[in-house]
Amino acid sequence: MALIVFPLSLSAQINTDRVMAIGRNALYFEDYVLSIQYFNQVINAKPYLYEPYFYRGLAKLNLDDFQGAESDCSLSIDRNPFVVSSYQVRGLARINLDDYAGAIADYERALKYDPENIGIWHNLTLCKMQQKDWKGAVSDLEKLLRVSPKYTKAYLLRGQVYLEQKDTVKAEADYDKAISIDPYDADVWSLRAGLRLTQSKFKEAEADYDKAIPLATKNAGNYINRALARYHQNNLRGAMNDYDMALEVDPKNFIGHYNRGLLRSQVGDDNRAIEDFNFVIKLESNNYMAIFNRAILLDKTGDYKGAIKDYTKVISAYPNFWTGYSFRAKARRKIGDLKGADADEFKVFKQELDRRYGGKKTASNAKTRKKSDKNIDDYRKIVVADNSEADNKYQNDYRGKIQDRNVKIELEPLFNLTYYEKTLEVKRPIKYYKAIDVLNRTKICLLPLHITNQEAPLTEAQVKKHFASIDKYSLAISKDENSAKLRYARGLDFYLVQDFSNAIEDFTRATILDGQFFPAYFNRAVARYKQLEYQKAEQESSGEVGNVGVPSTTVKNIDYEIVRKDLDKVIELAPDFAYAYYNRANVLSLLKDYHAAIADYTKAIELDPTLAEAYYNRGLTYIYTGKVKEGVSDLSKAGEEGIFSAYNIIKRYTEVKK
Repeated sequence: MALIVFPLSLSAQINTDRVMAIGRNALYFEDYVLSIQYFNQVINAKPYLYEPYFYRGLAKLNLDDFQGAESDCSLSIDRNPFVVSSYQVRGLARINLDDYAGAIADYERALKYDPENIGIWHNLTLCKMQQKDWKGAVSDLEKLLRVSPKYTKAYLLRGQVYLEQKDTVKAEADYDKAISIDPYDADVWSLRAGLRLTQSKFKEAEADYDKAIPLATKNAGNYINRALARYHQNNLRGAMNDYDMALEVDPKNFIGHYNRGLLRSQVGDDNRAIEDFNFVIKLESNNYMAIFNRAILLDKTGDYKGAIKDYTKVISAYPNFWTGYSFRAKARRKIGDLKGADADEFKVFKQELDRRYGGKKTASNAKTRKKSDKNIDDYRKIVVADNSEADNKYQNDYRGKIQDRNVKIELEPLFNLTYYEKTLEVKRPIKYYKAIDVLNRTKICLLPLHITNQEAPLTEAQVKKHFASIDKYSLAISKDENSAKLRYARGLDFYLVQDFSNAIEDFTRATILDGQFFPAYFNRAVARYKQLEYQKAEQESSGEVGNVGVPSTTVKNIDYEIVRKDLDKVIELAPDFAYAYYNRANVLSLLKDYHAAIADYTKAIELDPTLAEAYYNRGLTYIYTGKVKEGVSDLSKAGEEGIFSAYNIIKRYTEVKK
């Protein structure tokens, strides 16, 4: 598909129907970030339309930017309050924001316009279940069943409500009814199987999973649960086969690897059991039960040093885990470490004496444990999902789901005036300032200047070009020593070849020759900042910081104050130059003056409302100061304007919060 690019300056003249069609096409193919860019153009041209806000909200929902999705759907509803889809999407966004009351209000309003919408009734019921409004949930399900008597999921939901109320008889009756209506729905079999697992009816549960699995072969959870049913019937080989199948479907499934490792160790397949525990430990480096199980296996296979290392790690985390000392003592004795073995055995002996006078709690008699269980004595038990994880989840890795790409959480870098910038995945608006355009027209600089914070490294040919340019400007300066612009141009060349000292010297000379020439102050601030960052990195790597006799180049906060003063001067000379406020905000943030930084980011945004980098950095700064809602809102705006890593941070913060 050929992309049509509409310049921002022509936004009012674009064919909005055409751009909307392209945006919706991108949305259909799950290219959410790209679709947002198109919807932005339509909104800029015709902000009174409801559709672009709705579709942009839908795109944000798929990027897990739930706050942004809610905001866009609200804007859509303001423009047209009769569109049911807007309430549906906002309801989903609010569910993910844990605003169940808000979601219920959305669904109830949507039902006024579309009272037979099965999906809305379904989600409304789920919200009431989340709020433990069992009576309300049952009432809504009965209304749903009047609308659609053969909607099997209504029976399944009602069965879950009855289970929450400990009424297994009614729950099983609803599951039976669902099966009689639609025996080809995998969910009806797997839910009844789950009920039978809780009732310890393992044979019946296995039979139900036998029905569910052929109907949903890509559902790893059904294989995991059937393995559990088989394990309780002592069918270890059958359980292991199920874990194999689950891991074919979902190769990163934690429970599948952990439990298969346990079963492999029970049947003597030690080396492959070690592989499973290696995988678990790679996923969770501090999973001490997996580490202890691996230690036992390494011990059995003759890797005593590896086993001792693992035993020690577990004992460090659980200093009262006497089984660990006992195992480590035996391993130490095998390698001739008699002193270490004696010390471990003495600890075990002392603990045995202490236990006679009221010992500690040990593992329970159950054959399984919850994944969240941290009792190290349960290391041999099969893992089952926690209740929050037990529901079937269908994961789809799709093109454009960039919020899953992990990014380093740090401020966007300083803006600079330079010749080269990186090509980004998502096109951002060209940064423009009239005075820089005027400077470019003088052609005093080697190339046209760009305002960018995505500087590109030089190629070998460019390096040669700039060294030659330095010689050229040096000759010109020798003939005209009072030209501020010649000094400035040579300073740019020095900067690009990483000669910060000479660059700063030339920029300084330019400010002396022409105290009104603000680009020299601006570039000097950036050059000094980068020089300080380089020096700081050098100190940290060489261990100079904090030692006696620290060299005079030690970086202190006062050094960054010099950078800030240059930016103060730029703002004095060019008070509408947004990038000076942005850069000063970055410096203030580094100095931990967050409130002043927020004020400067805000000023930069006032001067340039499309400055995505300012939204992004202000969002992070808000979060640093505890204003999470404001921070997520700004990150959403930054993502909307093209900084797609913002969606990753929104998602990761949301997951940490939950």
